[in-house]
Amino acid sequence: MVRGPGDTPSSAIAPLTRRRDGRSADLERIREALLRAAEAVRPFTSGAVEWASKAERGDPVTAADLAIDQVLRTSLPRPDEGWLSEETVDDRARLGARRVWIVDPLDGTREFIDGIPEWSVSIGLVEDGMPVAGGVLNPATEELVLGAPGLGVTLNGEAAAPAHPGTGLTGARVLASRSEVARGEWDRYREAGFEIVPCGSVAYKLGQVAAGLADATWTLVPKHEWDVAGGAALVLAAGLRLSLSDGSTPAFNAADPKLPNFLAGPAPLLETFRAHWVG
Repeated sequence: MVRGPGDTPSSAIAPLTRRRDGRSADLERIREALLRAAEAVRPFTSGAVEWASKAERGDPVTAADLAIDQVLRTSLPRPDEGWLSEETVDDRARLGARRVWIVDPLDGTREFIDGIPEWSVSIGLVEDGMPVAGGVLNPATEELVLGAPGLGVTLNGEAAAPAHPGTGLTGARVLASRSEVARGEWDRYREAGFEIVPCGSVAYKLGQVAAGLADATWTLVPKHEWDVAGGAALVLAAGLRLSLSDGSTPAFNAADPKLPNFLAGPAPLLETFRAHWVG
């Protein structure tokens, strides 16, 4: 797996900034929560964990998912802030909150179970429906991406910048859902001229795009807000574009927290993709 600048253990990742006010303080809360999450998952061995199927959807869940969820919930929300997590019963009080934490304690649980180092912890902070700060940590590869619009993006404590492949798809490196590729859903793009790179966690994919390790990523199947909120903040922090397949901008903290699809990358590249390959 590609490592980025500042290639250090997660426990040694430096704070984005020493300022403790405003958005920088939000990022510091995210950073500290992610490092606590890394400690919570340490007792579990990827590739050698027991798991069960969730009753409502049949998705896998492990004790690691639940342990991280507990850590994040005790680390992040304050009394006036909302909470939405894949592993917590939805508290609809979040709909009346201006600031909402939207998290996926362990995005890519299938990869975690299978021992594939493409899983992550994702934290997004949403204000008035828009992602304003986020962080994605892959403990297996020790990559921590933090960012907020106006403050930029860091990878393991060092400034990162997105790739700029131009307006066309030719030669672009596009991260694809590993399960979507396995189901043949990306076969239609084999002649589109871009490199298709299978990867597990969607949050991890978005973090790599924001940090310049890939050019774009998208999924044309539904995703929940917790899958993408943290990565969405990072993509916006990198000055890149988020959209749905119809070109509209996704909003967060909805009553039904499911998005029909999700695209992220440089605006010209996404427009080229939408014009020729969507529909």
